[in-house]
Amino acid sequence: MPMTTFDSKALGKGRTGYVVYLIVRNLLVLWSRIYFRLSCSGREHVPKKGAYVMAAVHRSNLDIIVIAATTTRRQRYMGKETLWRKQPFNWLLSALGGFPVTRGTVDRVALQRCLDVVKGGEPLVLYPEGTRLSGPTVGPLFEGVSYVASKCSVPIIPVGIAGTERAMGKGSKGVRPCRVHLEIGPPIMPPVAVDGGRVSRAAMHALTEQLRDELQRLFDVAQSKV
Repeated sequence: MPMTTFDSKALGKGRTGYVVYLIVRNLLVLWSRIYFRLSCSGREHVPKKGAYVMAAVHRSNLDIIVIAATTTRRQRYMGKETLWRKQPFNWLLSALGGFPVTRGTVDRVALQRCLDVVKGGEPLVLYPEGTRLSGPTVGPLFEGVSYVASKCSVPIIPVGIAGTERAMGKGSKGVRPCRVHLEIGPPIMPPVAVDGGRVSRAAMHALTEQLRDELQRLFDVAQSKV
């Protein structure tokens, strides 16, 4: 789905938008380091240029804040389109890396938005479990991460995030000062299509299972550090 005029006005891609991002990002990371004693291992695995898909374990709404500690680069993430209807809030959301997706649209529309972002050379953050879960076990993964990475031939950067569920899990009314740790794993490269064709469904499924195993490993390591 091509970007609409409305979306183009809310991209927040200019220099001013990036400066705003750096200021807000640095303040949030500083707050997280003080309040959550936030720590992060494996930042050397995050590419300093070019697109990638960062796939993270998802246990709290805090995840999108603390994951900013993985890199100073602005990473993109999806948000419901209704949040972009008010100015200047729409510009601020975009400056912070968000892009609008209409809730209730078919999956291929959201996936196309993700493809547009990655093909534009920008990093993308996705949560392959699909929603916030609870507990120490990584749930079944949707294949959206594998699809986007394979379609765009970019690496997947897996991240285990521990501590955010205790700090602010589902139904929490406040934010507790619990220790949070991010464990970043080595890039996972998607399969290459043979003779310019499509990556097979079997190869896509195998990549998703590989990602799930790695996310569980990283999640276990992260949990041992909080």
